Amino acid sequence: MMQLGFHSAILPDLELSSIMDLAAEIGYSSVEVMCWPPSKAERRYAGVTHIDLMEFNDNSIAKVEKVVQISGIAISALGFYPNCLSADEAESTAAVTHLCRLIEAAPRLGLSTVTTFIGRNPKQSVDENWPRLLKTWKPIVELAESKGVRIAIENCPMFFSKDEWPGGKNIATSPNIWRRLFYDIGSLNLGLNYDPSHMIWQHMDYLLPINEFASRIFHIHAKDARIDRRRLNDCGILANPNDFHSPKLPGLGEINWGAFLAALGDIDYHGCVCVEVEDRSYEGSLELRKESLRQSFRYLRQFMPAKK
Repeated sequence: MMQLGFHSAILPDLELSSIMDLAAEIGYSSVEVMCWPPSKAERRYAGVTHIDLMEFNDNSIAKVEKVVQISGIAISALGFYPNCLSADEAESTAAVTHLCRLIEAAPRLGLSTVTTFIGRNPKQSVDENWPRLLKTWKPIVELAESKGVRIAIENCPMFFSKDEWPGGKNIATSPNIWRRLFYDIGSLNLGLNYDPSHMIWQHMDYLLPINEFASRIFHIHAKDARIDRRRLNDCGILANPNDFHSPKLPGLGEINWGAFLAALGDIDYHGCVCVEVEDRSYEGSLELRKESLRQSFRYLRQFMPAKK
């Protein structure tokens, strides 16, 4: 059975215990927990640390396990979304090093999924990125295999700001790239953190790939998107996506959530459907951000079987 969860980055000001208590209060079953190294965030929703893996030991493991036990809320995945293929070698090396920390930490917490990006040098084509992608990612995936961990790659292009132009900072954006990626890496431990909203602004069918990639869908992000047709007609699809599209809460954009969740049911998906809030209309206060999680739960719950 699918479970409803949420992505903890929307609550950077709360401790893990408070986040899990809120999840239980609303009715969620799980939380995707952000594990960035403690630092100043360089973009929205980045740099959030709800489990500090820089100080990860038996004592911190026991604290996390106690929070999970008391709240009754599971951790669906450990999350970290950097650019492992950054043109800046120091940034890339730091990202890979910390991602490996997540992979090593997950089984120590009884978890089997880590969520992240593949990354990309945005100034280079897909083909130009590919040799470095394989050199960087094959050892990461080998580590994941040795630890029994699945890596779920989100399909966000990461093209929203000027420094991400023209190719975006994440290469795993489309079915033809996923196909190539899975074939060339050659591991069943690499799959998708499937987010339909990113396909909306790319004018792609978000239902069509579900059957083909059924065995590779490890985690779901539930985020909606709305395209402003007037602005799109004014600037065209070659403009920055923020010029014509807005992330929204589930039900406030263009995704047919009934059809999407039915398609997941058809492939017998039993993982987490994880609400990811990036809707600026709900960012003005902590109470609004909490309400965004309540509203998203109420909306999505209607399309899912009741808890047994």
